[in-house]
This record gives sequence, structure tokens and C-alpha cells, in this order.
Amino acid sequence: MALFTVLVICLSCFILLFLWNRNNTPGRLPPGPTPLPILGNILQLDPKNLSKSLSKLAEEYGPVFTLYFGLKPTVVLHGFEVVKEALIDNGEVFSGRGSIPAFDHNLQGRGVAFSHGETWKQTRHFSLMILRKMGMGKKTIEDRIQEEASCLVEALKKTNASPCDPTLLLGYAPCNVICSIVFQNRFEYSDKKLATMLDLFHESLKILSSPWIQEKHNKQSEFTMDNLIATLVDLFFGGSETVSTTLRYALLLLLKYPEVTAKAQKEIQNVVGRLRSPSMQDRNHMPYMDALVHEVQRYIDLAPSGLPHAVTQNIKFRGFLIPKGTSILTSLNSVLHDGKEFPKPETFDPGHFLDESENFKKSDYFMPFSAGKRVCLGEGLARMQLFLFLTTILQRFTLKPLVDPKDIDTTPIANGITTIPPFFELCFIPV
Repeated sequence: MALFTVLVICLSCFILLFLWNRNNTPGRLPPGPTPLPILGNILQLDPKNLSKSLSKLAEEYGPVFTLYFGLKPTVVLHGFEVVKEALIDNGEVFSGRGSIPAFDHNLQGRGVAFSHGETWKQTRHFSLMILRKMGMGKKTIEDRIQEEASCLVEALKKTNASPCDPTLLLGYAPCNVICSIVFQNRFEYSDKKLATMLDLFHESLKILSSPWIQEKHNKQSEFTMDNLIATLVDLFFGGSETVSTTLRYALLLLLKYPEVTAKAQKEIQNVVGRLRSPSMQDRNHMPYMDALVHEVQRYIDLAPSGLPHAVTQNIKFRGFLIPKGTSILTSLNSVLHDGKEFPKPETFDPGHFLDESENFKKSDYFMPFSAGKRVCLGEGLARMQLFLFLTTILQRFTLKPLVDPKDIDTTPIANGITTIPPFFELCFIPV
């Protein structure tokens, strides 16, 4: 009986603490579903399909609403207009980085993606400067991707048109591009170092859900060895893992929609032919292939909510007062699947990025890399890899599914922080 009394008292204290914390949060946060004590709104969300949960809540509470993860409030932004207003129109204020406990524990605010304040500004500026000096956005990087695409083609040929899971090979290729930038060297696909590096990287992601070493003792410098290592982790994650997952999902969609594949291959044959490697210059003459790559990224919605932001100062936003440090969750899914901009948002259709004359059509709603101050550091590199790798594969192979295309299920096996495609096999038949 005494134990029960103690438990009741403790629970009551927790509830009172929660209510006090909620009512005394500075500012006037947007409305939202009533949170449970201690747990907040966690039980009201579907962790396997967070995007769907947020869409339902937006229908009830509007484009700006508040969720509680435990005792901590997070303001959710849903829809293009409100996301643009925050990330672009008020980019500096919304440029902070929200907290993800697993990453906070491992990276401790270092690197580019998960840092904030002066650390983020200096590290991002330094990383962009180095990447540009090493060829990002220039012909030198394109040459490296083309070289890697040729190696990928040779590896795919070795499958002898037999059924295979493309995951590893599609992981090696973009990883080698980053290796060629960071280490000035690529690895053979049979090299155990490459396999070990990918294994360790994948394991690190699971656990998470140089001359600068003079700087180690300078407490005022952001260029420490720990920060350098964290930045490299960011580069490998942003430049290889996301690209390989997108490529894998692209192949699955191309198996599902053979008419799209045939149209893309016809354009490749007309513009590039079979005797030379595709180049970024070809993209200007390949509107359908360009639209295809964009539609893959739009449709799969790789990071439905991106990484959490935080406001760097108190701000009055849409009639609400959001205090400094408040976490912000941007629903990129609601932008990429906006029915007004994309008439059939839940349908895979490259026509979403083509005008009436079949010319490529840009869209302000295309935000797979987020937007504003925190837009993905390697966006340009990722775009180049996706176009060149995918175009080269379609130039050199016929993709053969193991089942009837109408029976292929493209539903992701996870749709939380990231979107993960289902397992599948296919045959790469040389042409």
C-alpha cells in the first residue's frame, strides 16, 4: 500500500511539472493536440509513417501547430507557403539545428549537419570552400563520376544478367566518389577496405538511428580533429548513403513503370548514343531524363521532414510567438506532394516536371534537399551523381524484373526520418 501511495505521489508530481512547464513556456506557441504527461504526443504519431500523421494533424490544426516530444515542444510547419516563409523568407532565424538525441550523443554538435551557431557557420563555409577547390560543380568532379560510372557498369556486367540485389554496388559507386574527393583515391569494389568502411558507416547509422591538428589545443577554433571527423561523416552520409538509396529506389520504380524506362532510354539513345559516356552537358538536351530524376526524388520523399531546425531568436510567426531555441519540424513531404503543384502527387509521373511542349519545367516546390540556410551541403554533387549514374545504367542495360511489373510493390518499408525502399532483385542485361 505504501509503495502504491509513493507511485501516485510521484506520478502526480510529474503531471504537475509537465503542466507547469507547458503553461510557462515563454511566447504563445501554435495550437496542437493535447499531450500526455511525460510522453507528450508520441503515442499519437505513427513512427512508420510520420508524414501521414502530420498531414492529418495539419487538417485539424492548420499549417502551423505544436507537438510535444516528451516535455519538449516542437513547432511543425506543413505546406509550401509556410515552409518557404520560414526557411527562405526568415532563413537566418530558422537556421538553428534542432536536437536528435542519438546524433547529439555521438557528434556532440560537431560537423555540418548537426552543428549550430558559430561552429556551423565556420564549418559549413570551410567545407564548401574545400569542396569547390576540389572540383565540386566543375568538370573535374564530373570526370570522377563518369569514371566511377564506368566501373559500376563493369561490375554490373559481371552479374551475367542473373538476378541480383543492387544494394552493395549502388553503395560502392557514390561512396567511391566521396573517397576520390576526400582521399584523392577510389577503391576497387573487391577491396575489403571499401566494404569495411561501408559496414562501419552503416553500423554507425544504426547506433545513431591533416594540418588542422595544430588547432587541437586552440579552444577558440572550430577546426579540431573531432570536428573534422564529424564533417567527414556528414559528407559520406549526405554524398553516398542518400544517393545510393535514391538510385536503388529509382531502379525499383523503373521496373514498375517500363513505359517510363523505354521513353528515357529512347532519349538517351537519341542524344548520347552508345559510344560515349553521358555528361552533364547532355542534360540540357534531355528534358525527359532530367524530369525523371527530379520525379524520383519528389516521389520517394527520402527525408519526409528533413532534419529538425530551431529558431535562433524569439520570432513572431503567423501570429504566434516562438521563443528562441524552439525546435522546428518542416514537413517537406507536404511540399513535394502538394496537389496544386503536382496534379497527381501520389503517382510516379515525370510529367510533373515537363510543360505542354515537353520541355523541362522547374518548380519552387522541389525541396528534397530542404531549403534556405540549411539546404544540403552536397546538393550539387548529389544531383550530378544521380543524373550520371542513372543515365549510364539505362544507356548500357535493359532492366528485367523477376515478376510482372504490375505486381511490384514500391511501398517503402519505413517512412520515418528517412524513406527506405523494399528489398528487390533484378537482372541487368547488357545492350
